[in-house]
Amino acid sequence: MALPSILADRVRLPVVASPLFIISNPDLVIAQCKAGIVGSFPALNARPASQLSEWLDRITTELAEHDARHPDRPSAPFAVNQIVHRSNDRLEHDMEVVVRYKVPIVITSLGARAEINDAIHSYGGIVLHDVIDNRFARKAIEKGADGLIAVAAGAGGHAGFQSPLALIQEIREWFDGPLLLSGSIANGRSILAAQTMGADMAYIGSAFIATEEANAVEGYKRMITECGANDIVHTNLITGVHGNYLKPSLVAAGLDPDNLPSSDPSKMNFGSDREKPKAWKEIWGCGQGIGVLREVMPAASLIERLAREYDAARADMLEQLTRGARPQALAA
Repeated sequence: MALPSILADRVRLPVVASPLFIISNPDLVIAQCKAGIVGSFPALNARPASQLSEWLDRITTELAEHDARHPDRPSAPFAVNQIVHRSNDRLEHDMEVVVRYKVPIVITSLGARAEINDAIHSYGGIVLHDVIDNRFARKAIEKGADGLIAVAAGAGGHAGFQSPLALIQEIREWFDGPLLLSGSIANGRSILAAQTMGADMAYIGSAFIATEEANAVEGYKRMITECGANDIVHTNLITGVHGNYLKPSLVAAGLDPDNLPSSDPSKMNFGSDREKPKAWKEIWGCGQGIGVLREVMPAASLIERLAREYDAARADMLEQLTRGARPQALAA
């Protein structure tokens, strides 16, 4: 099945930048979209709630101005992430704003709800729902999501347990719609690898934390450029949902990363009275792919690097196919 035009026609790279809690802001989203990938942010990042309208007004205005000045290279669309968990007491307000601004893409997380999908479809928007296994994927499509984001092992933030190979294979057995892959994607070759496995697009988050526009403290950005996969800890202690976090930030918060207790998922809270602000401000989420990130740079420069690497990887693959090169095990 071909991608809907909103995901295919105005992107330079087959990439959606994932919404990063606290970190994604209008500066980062606008830079991502101008550089040719789908930019996104969580609605909950706009605080107080009244700020969401201001953010959407700025994003839509600046992107429209960019498109008028550069009709030959218009901006990519943007997305807003909605946490649809019942504890999110802002959801009704934020959805009213999303519908009013006709946000082109909405990414839903932590629950699939038909009424949310219907509201987005009412003005022609599309819904991408993130899932960590095949069971949740089926539920999301049954409730009206247009596409899926497969959050595999190694992804930043709330990550799954399954190999990307296993997760993509199982979903593609029955679903031929838009499918994105998240998990350790931080260079152009891994974007192409995601497509080779069966995904339509890559979903990239952690790499954008180490950009100049990101709303992250310098220590967080620097830690990403100094760490690798061995420095990531998978735990549900921080929010009640399993996620990946930077080990040095756990140590700095006084925790023993090798002896973390488990949390009660029923205590998960995304309401305005949530009690763990330090869960993201002091304990820093991150995926396993950061070993290739060695400097903080503007988002546009990162996307330019990804594009060069992606084009080079495609050319290399085409050359191998033209030569008829195959692994010996297959050629035998």
